[in-house]
Amino acid sequence: MRQAKNQGWTQALGRVVLVGILMAGIAMPAQAGPREQAKRMHDRLAGVPPTDAVLTQMENLIAGGNAVGAANIAMDNVNFYNVTLKNFAAPWTNRDQSVFVPLNDYIATVIGIVRDDVPFNTLLSADLTYVGRSGPAPSPANNDHYAQLEANNVNLRDDLVATTQSSIQGIPASATAGVMTSRAASEAFFIAGTNRALFRFTLLNHLCTDMEQVHDPKLPPDRIRQDVSRSPGGDSRLFLNNCVGCHTGMDPMAQAFAYYNYNETSGRLEYSAASPGPGGTVQPKYFNNDLNFPQGFRTPDDRWDNYWREGQNAYLGFSSQPNSQGLVGAGNGAKTLGEELGNSDAFASCQIRKVFRAVCLKDPDLGDTVDTSDLQAFTSIKDSFVNGTPAYSMKRAFGETAAYCMGQ
Repeated sequence: MRQAKNQGWTQALGRVVLVGILMAGIAMPAQAGPREQAKRMHDRLAGVPPTDAVLTQMENLIAGGNAVGAANIAMDNVNFYNVTLKNFAAPWTNRDQSVFVPLNDYIATVIGIVRDDVPFNTLLSADLTYVGRSGPAPSPANNDHYAQLEANNVNLRDDLVATTQSSIQGIPASATAGVMTSRAASEAFFIAGTNRALFRFTLLNHLCTDMEQVHDPKLPPDRIRQDVSRSPGGDSRLFLNNCVGCHTGMDPMAQAFAYYNYNETSGRLEYSAASPGPGGTVQPKYFNNDLNFPQGFRTPDDRWDNYWREGQNAYLGFSSQPNSQGLVGAGNGAKTLGEELGNSDAFASCQIRKVFRAVCLKDPDLGDTVDTSDLQAFTSIKDSFVNGTPAYSMKRAFGETAAYCMGQ
């Protein structure tokens, strides 16, 4: 009996030792040679094993000191576009942040921008969308075009073509704001509500920051809308200590969406002004529950102002350069708000952080022990992302990140 117990203990110990050896091998990237590094890089970027010819080509480039060139070969695999990038962008298109959603215009636009090296900081402001060469015609009222592309397993690397979002959505070019005014984002974030959802999820998805992190009760409350009770539950302290901190910054910027609405019946994004600026018709949803606090701010137009340029949230690093309307920290409509967010330091940092998670399978600056080499790589890749040629190339960011952690 004792012998059986000892044998069981010895077998269990053996399994622990084996796991330890395997984990030690993973934790020692210096042990991986160029061929192993090439294999890991291809697996991470394309999600499928490389052919022997491709693996050898990548191995030779890595051995010759051109790891980014090897990454470019891996990114030429169709699965980088059909699988890796689709799964990369899918959570940004829905409130549940689920990857299990159909291909849509938001995801297709992200894929096309990465493929074509379109500056990624225009993601939230460009009059741009990507459609397929085949299938039913793209429609502003349904997702059939993209669903059919996916059902037919179309090669998105080769099949997607760029076009103007305004020509598909039927809104003025000046009212387009990249993926923020895509049909998918409209259906998820402009439906019902008060249009604050689009602002919150754009902040979460593209600045890697949620509202609790930018809570600042010291900013002026003059633009907080009428629907926000100043005494929730009869206790004004709740407003002064909790609600005000988010709404002081959010409401002045979410005003950029005052002319937008998603019509659930027609399935279309609606825009209620000929061009952004005074004189448009504010959507009725902006006056929901306006009797909660009649003395509050009543939205007159789509003028937005960024109060976060002052105070504790200045760390988000907003650009000092004028936007396309010639203003700094203010403007009319979603396009200039998208420029404000897309040109921030927080936007650039967020993109590299997401790429790091996707390719290296870890966050560069979170965890019980922060790896200084990860932080140095993160800073270097972010600098290359912003200042490289071409600027804001997400494809280069994927390549440089894959080259950094190919041995990990």
